[in-house]
Amino acid sequence: MKLNIRGKLFAVSLGLIAVSMLAGEIYLRPAVETNLLDRIRDDLFARLSLVEHAARGQTDLDHVHWDALADELGPLAHGRVTFIDADGVVLGDSQVSLEGLAHVENHRDRPEVAAALAGGERSSTRNSATVHERLMYAAVPLALPGGVRGAARLAVPLDEVDAAVSRLRHILWASLGLVLIVAVVLSSVAAQMLSRALGRMTEAARRMAAGDLAVRTRPAGTDEIADLGRALDAMAGNLTTTLTALRTERDLLEVILESMQEGVLVLDQDNRMLLVNPALRATFSLGPDAEGRAALELIRNAELQSILERARKGAGAITGEIEITGPKPRRLLVHAASLPPLNARSQGLLAVFVDVSEIRRLETLRKDFVANVSHELRTPITAVRSAVDTLRLTLERDPTASDRFVDIIDRNAQRLGALVEDLLDLSRIESKEYRPDVTPVSLRALSEQVLSLLRPRIEEKTFDVGNEIPVDLPAARADRKALEQVFTNLLDNAIKYCGSGTRIRLRAQQVTPGNALRVEIADSGPGIEPRHLPRLFERFYRVDSGRSREMGGTGLGLSIVKHLVEAMGGTIGVDSTPGRGATFWFTLPPG
Repeated sequence: MKLNIRGKLFAVSLGLIAVSMLAGEIYLRPAVETNLLDRIRDDLFARLSLVEHAARGQTDLDHVHWDALADELGPLAHGRVTFIDADGVVLGDSQVSLEGLAHVENHRDRPEVAAALAGGERSSTRNSATVHERLMYAAVPLALPGGVRGAARLAVPLDEVDAAVSRLRHILWASLGLVLIVAVVLSSVAAQMLSRALGRMTEAARRMAAGDLAVRTRPAGTDEIADLGRALDAMAGNLTTTLTALRTERDLLEVILESMQEGVLVLDQDNRMLLVNPALRATFSLGPDAEGRAALELIRNAELQSILERARKGAGAITGEIEITGPKPRRLLVHAASLPPLNARSQGLLAVFVDVSEIRRLETLRKDFVANVSHELRTPITAVRSAVDTLRLTLERDPTASDRFVDIIDRNAQRLGALVEDLLDLSRIESKEYRPDVTPVSLRALSEQVLSLLRPRIEEKTFDVGNEIPVDLPAARADRKALEQVFTNLLDNAIKYCGSGTRIRLRAQQVTPGNALRVEIADSGPGIEPRHLPRLFERFYRVDSGRSREMGGTGLGLSIVKHLVEAMGGTIGVDSTPGRGATFWFTLPPG
């Protein structure tokens, strides 16, 4: 762990305090304890002399008298008083009853007793085998009746010594806490004084390294630290000018690249990616670690590889188209060119990718549309011309046959009119100016109106048609005329392509989310093969082209229905199983 100046000063102070505490524990505590023991010993001998003086009046060695005297003197001497005869037998003890004296062991071997019986004075400290306490003993010679020498002993517990040592420890720990607080304060003050200037410079240097070149230390004084601060300020000023210009250019370039819809790729001389803009990342699903990796490692496309190789070897720009597959296939126009060399060394390659998928799709749609319209118009026009030519030849010779050719001309003219009308409707719906006039519309009432208009055709083919749309169903938010055309086109398709006796049902209900209204027109007709379903709503797409033309269809009805429903904020689809009928459905927002 890295320590700052304040931490180092605090650690030094803490070390000194710990050393002081250890020295106090090693040297001060034993000295205090020795001093206390010496004081207790001196006091013990003083009290013991009074005990010995009081025992001189005894005239016999009766244990009763001596034990009573010991019991009397013990409280006065504030200790345990013991009288011992010359043989080490205890005559009396202030803390042992008279009956218990017989069980007290002989005291001749006690150090202080042995010294007193020999005529000297001595003290000792040990745990008492009789009262089981740590005591200090002191014994002096005692003249017994009959000229025999005994011993008078006084013992006091060393609780005072232990308490004093404990108090000393408490004082030392309290002192440690106090000194620690003082050390923290002093170290903080000292560190603040020493590190204030260095801290400002360090912070300034860090902010400069992070890109903030506006920071300045502005040091005061003439010492080395002030010189360092002035050097940092001068360096920051020079860097600010240079980096501001570079940052402006970089930001401008980033904004341009991020705003471009075209993908931009810059490769180095080893074909590794130096720069990839967001548009290209999205096009090829490149990750954030694309820079620095080989281009062909992430973009596997043989056409692109060929274009890049030709651009690297050629003298000018190379243009080509590539096709990418995936969830969203696209077609890209690639412009690639080598970057100008620097010091006779190649600097890499620049490639710009333009998404031309929509342009190519529109071109294809235009070609298909022109081809489909031409095909749809060619058939009735050819029929009309043929009927007119034949009519000229048969008008006078066979009037009956002439009527049949007039019917052919009329039928194809109606078909041309229907086709032109559908084309105009589709053009109007797809134009940006078209805005449906949405109002609350009752689905039940509108469907009944459409069914009444189609009733003759329904009865002609003996269809079983039922309107199961609830009467109390909430109104839909739709354009009444557009919705009427949707119902008409879908029901007209069911009538055209289903055989006699087919069962047709109209249903509607509210569904989630948003309580949208889902309308279904289900029939029990021949159904539609799954391969046709995705393209069923395209212009001029027919499941059975020949049959559709025979029925008078233009191939635009379902496309018109789809655009009308979507213009009213709904969706449309179809579910079908061959041989089991089809269900066309669409949704509308509630009114």
